[in-house]
Amino acid sequence: MSVQTNAAPRASADQLITKLSPLSVEETVAQLSQIVVGQGLTLFDVIDHSAAAKTVGLQLRDTKVVIFGSPQAGTPVMQAAPLAALDLPLKVLVWADGDQTKLAYTAPAALAARYQLSDELAARLAGINKLTDAVIAQPNEPQS
Repeated sequence: MSVQTNAAPRASADQLITKLSPLSVEETVAQLSQIVVGQGLTLFDVIDHSAAAKTVGLQLRDTKVVIFGSPQAGTPVMQAAPLAALDLPLKVLVWADGDQTKLAYTAPAALAARYQLSDELAARLAGINKLTDAVIAQPNEPQS
């Protein structure tokens, strides 16, 4: 069996969005999960990479991935571009970087470009920006 390999393109910095959270990793994940569910989205899973590392005797800074989405929004994207299923449902990485909590995700514009989505389909992915902004908003800031 022949396997064809192509050099994988490296992700550029503008393909990822990283934000600082004023909360701990655990609190950030809890806040994100609560907002996801509150918005009527599906919370598929939270993967705790640091806990998995611990089970095999390795240490990893507090690192979790929150996986969520909406079949209403994502299905048309995957109908138009089946390979988009590799990036859907959406994922947000939350990790401890020293004393700072960060969250990161693939920029919706990068996903739209990767799968050559129309503006209408690209808009279905853009809600992640507002959602993550709500997660990291200071408690005294109004959340819309």
